[in-house]
Amino acid sequence: MPCPGRRWQSFAVIARLPPVDHANNALPLLAAVEGGGTKFVCAVGRGPTQVLDRITIPTTNPATTLAACVQFFQDMAQQHGRIMALGIACFGPIQLCRDAPDHGCLQGTPKPGWSGANVVAPLRAALQVAVTLDTDVGAAALAEWRLGAGRDLGSLAYVTVGTGIGGAVVPALHAQQRLMHAEMGHLLPRRHPLDSGFAGICPFHGDCLEGLASGPAVQARWGCDLSALPADHPGRLVIAFYLGQLVANLALLQSVQRIVFGGGVMGDGSLLPLVRVAATGILGGYLQPLRAPGQIDDYVARTALGQDPAIIGGLLMAQDSLTHSIHHAPAGRL
Repeated sequence: MPCPGRRWQSFAVIARLPPVDHANNALPLLAAVEGGGTKFVCAVGRGPTQVLDRITIPTTNPATTLAACVQFFQDMAQQHGRIMALGIACFGPIQLCRDAPDHGCLQGTPKPGWSGANVVAPLRAALQVAVTLDTDVGAAALAEWRLGAGRDLGSLAYVTVGTGIGGAVVPALHAQQRLMHAEMGHLLPRRHPLDSGFAGICPFHGDCLEGLASGPAVQARWGCDLSALPADHPGRLVIAFYLGQLVANLALLQSVQRIVFGGGVMGDGSLLPLVRVAATGILGGYLQPLRAPGQIDDYVARTALGQDPAIIGGLLMAQDSLTHSIHHAPAGRL
């Protein structure tokens, strides 16, 4: 039975996706976790667009937060049947390499109390299921590429601007082929002239991108969310200048076909036109494909999956792992 006071909520991802078929129990039950600095979101479904139930859990300490995740999935297994695969999309930095002894462990993170926490082991032990792990932005990038703003494109970068700033590029090298996952939020941008007196809030770097342009950085400067600032407030230009630098750097370094923004700071979409203008000015006409009028508007886009790309990506990861295990199982051992 659900814990007292807990509210389960079914949800439709976005209107254009297929409706949930609650009667279709022939498909395997998938699970996903989106772990963030403010909240953990857990969901179960028959596919990435067929979500049955979900819950939002405040991010407190690792033991309490992960225990609540385990309880949710155990309750869901009682209601819907055995969970067959789990995808975890977690904030970082986190060890993604499966062969590493600290696989699934958060490394030095600005989130107090979470450095060294293992987000995979408790869930895998409790559910007795194979677990696929990626960063929250890596999972979101996968979802946007396959089901959202990047469908039919060969490559995409996804950037989230919220409690922190992170980004990922798809398709990506396998974790075993990299030093670690990308940490775009900790790039060091050029300072805006109107922002020279702000030290930045990142405990590691001070005025890195996350330290200057994340939601908490906005709060530290102006005492409110960016959306609460007047439309003509210079703070909007300051934040857009920093994010425009990230757009320019991604275009120059990765040459992806589209850059998609999500996260709470980008919420209502009003910041995105300023980011496009800033990126255009920073690039200075250097990239031929972005010179044509209006091209930057198509190149720098909003998420097509709302607030759910990471949880959808987690379900995609779970689905992919299950499909892979079936296709590669020895004869007679499906």
